[in-house]
Amino acid sequence: MNESTIEMIVWKTRQTFNTDRTKNIQFRIKQLKQLRKCLTENYDRFMDALLADLDKPKAEASGTEMLPLLNDIDYQLKYIHYHTRVHYTKTKHLTNIFDSTYVHYEPLGVVLIISPWNYPLTLSIRPLVGAIAAGNCAILKPSEFAPNYERLLAELLPKYLDPECYRVVTGDASVSSRLLENHFDLIFFTGSPSIGKIVYRAATKFLTPCVMELGGKNPAYLDNNVNDFYETAKRIIWAKCINKGQVCIAPDYLICMKKVQDQFIKLVPGFLKEFYGNDASQSPFYGRIVNRKNFEHLRILLESNKEKVVIGGNIDVQTGFFPLTIMANVTFSDPIMQKEIFGPILPIVTVESLDEALTLIRQNEKPLAINVYTDNDNVFKRFQNETSSGTIVKNDHFFNLHANLLPFGGVGNSGFGNYYGPYSFRTFSHAKSVMIKRHNFITNILMKKRYPPYSDSNLRIFSFLLARNFIDDIDFCQTFRYLLTFITGILITLFIVWILSMKVE
Repeated sequence: MNESTIEMIVWKTRQTFNTDRTKNIQFRIKQLKQLRKCLTENYDRFMDALLADLDKPKAEASGTEMLPLLNDIDYQLKYIHYHTRVHYTKTKHLTNIFDSTYVHYEPLGVVLIISPWNYPLTLSIRPLVGAIAAGNCAILKPSEFAPNYERLLAELLPKYLDPECYRVVTGDASVSSRLLENHFDLIFFTGSPSIGKIVYRAATKFLTPCVMELGGKNPAYLDNNVNDFYETAKRIIWAKCINKGQVCIAPDYLICMKKVQDQFIKLVPGFLKEFYGNDASQSPFYGRIVNRKNFEHLRILLESNKEKVVIGGNIDVQTGFFPLTIMANVTFSDPIMQKEIFGPILPIVTVESLDEALTLIRQNEKPLAINVYTDNDNVFKRFQNETSSGTIVKNDHFFNLHANLLPFGGVGNSGFGNYYGPYSFRTFSHAKSVMIKRHNFITNILMKKRYPPYSDSNLRIFSFLLARNFIDDIDFCQTFRYLLTFITGILITLFIVWILSMKVE
């Protein structure tokens, strides 16, 4: 796709937005319903595409991609009238006690959504759900590394959604580069920090705001104080095996004490046999690494720390099979800890104390997720208060993604901006502040003190009128405003009656 074609697509999409078609609430509702219909009517085709591209089992693809996505659409349909209504604010001081102040949410315009290959369905459509609910037009650029899904999306989306408002652009990285040469009102990018920096630099040309959903080295802390160690260890192994570790919030490394490490390692072979049988390479539930480039990345990481492998490590270059690999007694100076793994290798870093674990985590970039496995509330509170991350979860992985009222997003090197549920609507909207000033006799008297010539007495009076804490209770504030309005009306009426009576006499 050449540059002029891309420019024409962006231009036509902006012309469509300028017709205000997407601002209509009923139009948004119809598009959301159509999007849901697209997903449900073509459920098997989407599952087949994910299986072909990522070797992702149907149950896994459904639970981690399709179901959370459908739930988010249902949420937006249920609450769209609430989100789009006027949200009134409190009146805090006497100078605007007669006025109306509220927030009006308006769509940003034309947004660009660039999605990755590891969760191609949910990471392209879930931002689109927020864009539609907020009233935007959108251009989607799915990853070329999930070609079957890319073709399916380009085929189906125009059949269900308004093709002038929501478009799919396919192609390699050069297409993404050409898209970024155009002006958008928001760029929503999900991917690695290195590519995110390129996108962010391109956005500065037009001062385009961005949402960056990136990754990082997410720690999982396994405390020596857990009531059910077996179930806890099982959850960690499951979390690392989902999508072969190719997940932005997967545990990148495990941090624990030496005795906990030894207990954990003893349990791993049993879990793998339970999940995938005697040979994971023959299991329909494990799958392969997405492509040769990513396989080579993992192979190099494996070779750099092969002496610390205690489980796994027997890779198959021909088939792309990379088993779950556990490395023990790893330190932060080891090569495996220098970059995000994004695959089925789990290094274990041992520490002497909780304080040491917290110090090591804080010394590194802020991760997208921290998962703390402990039954000690004080331990979890220390992680919550003494570390910074996009999200923090106690005693599990991933299920925060099913909670629509929780924002999902990173912090620092793991990204910025968030979405899901109400946060999707706000991310794709501009919160416009509105004040409606009302003129009346009392207001004009109060506001006279703002005009020159200035004096200390006027400043004192105006400072009193602007005192933020003069009226704090919203109910009292409204009652006082209505009372003053009523009294003002009576005084004006009496004044008119007096004037008329004078004329009659």
